[in-house]
Amino acid sequence: MPLARPEDREEARSWLDFTLRRLPPSVQRKLLARFGSPEAVLAQPLPTVRAEFGAEVAQALASPPPAEAVETALAWLGGARHHLLTLADAAYPGNLLALADAPLVLYVVGDPGTLGRPAVAIVGARHATPGGLENARAFARALAERGLVVVSGLALGVDAAAHEGALAAEGGRTVAVIGTGADRVYPAKHRALAHRIAEHGAIVSEFPLGTPAQPYHFPRRNRLIAALARGTLVVEAAPDSGSLITARLAAELGRDVFAIPGSIHNPLARGCHRLIREGAKLVERVDDLLEEWPDLASPGALVPPEPAPAPSDESDPLLAALGHDPVDFDTLMHRTGLTSEALSAMLLPLELDGAVVRLPGGRYQRTR
Repeated sequence: MPLARPEDREEARSWLDFTLRRLPPSVQRKLLARFGSPEAVLAQPLPTVRAEFGAEVAQALASPPPAEAVETALAWLGGARHHLLTLADAAYPGNLLALADAPLVLYVVGDPGTLGRPAVAIVGARHATPGGLENARAFARALAERGLVVVSGLALGVDAAAHEGALAAEGGRTVAVIGTGADRVYPAKHRALAHRIAEHGAIVSEFPLGTPAQPYHFPRRNRLIAALARGTLVVEAAPDSGSLITARLAAELGRDVFAIPGSIHNPLARGCHRLIREGAKLVERVDDLLEEWPDLASPGALVPPEPAPAPSDESDPLLAALGHDPVDFDTLMHRTGLTSEALSAMLLPLELDGAVVRLPGGRYQRTR
């Protein structure tokens, strides 16, 4: 909701005045359903509200939010690329209307139109493996190159890699759904990434400005991630990962759920394997997702770019000995028959080249 006209400002003020009161969102929705608009709700005689909704609701409506909270939000809306989308706005993303608890207002930094475009969510572990991060970037970039918006949560690990991959595509667009106020960046180290997302997509929050990060905010955020997208791709996830919540919510909304399998020795693959056992589609390449959405196909849309040539195991015996699972140094010595000094000398250039990474516990893993 741009505030170019006085009536826009007054409409925004009404929505802020109403939604910033100490009322549960479910009660706010019931009040709107009964009376039609924030202005109408706030104009109701308190005895009427008390008779229909109880004394606590009437008392909350009689207690307006701090004036500075409303004025601060209105001042924020005067900033570049700052928007307030309400349920009454034509620009409100239609996919969110599938939620029984669709947010009454959304605070958006960037282009609100991005929220209505065909999208795929990419989520996963915060402490992902190097291979998991590379998969997230590669899938996000390829999907963005085919015109899909990549939705994620701006968290560490897979989320950040997904946003970065989408931004690396020419014309790529990405949406970050956050669990804080739209005027905050969490984690703080993603401030530069957040600025890039706002320039090439949108950052969206249902929480009032100034809201700090709280653990219980993130499951609420996850339902918006699932609802905005046609499907959710889980890259890596532990069995108790929040990414599985997003996948479950996506399934409940009738959205597609995809998962990338991994090594049986990788704890972060177990969540994905569980999803696959429960019916998620196993994904090895971008076309595995796109073939589920033939309406998005355009000439050449399902033709993947030529992959970079993979290193040949035959030409590099050390990569062949590493295999595709993490392996410790002693096991690698046994497989190769090399001395400790010789093996270290061969591993170093592979690490510098990014072909091999050193993991916690002295283990090594190929990255491609």
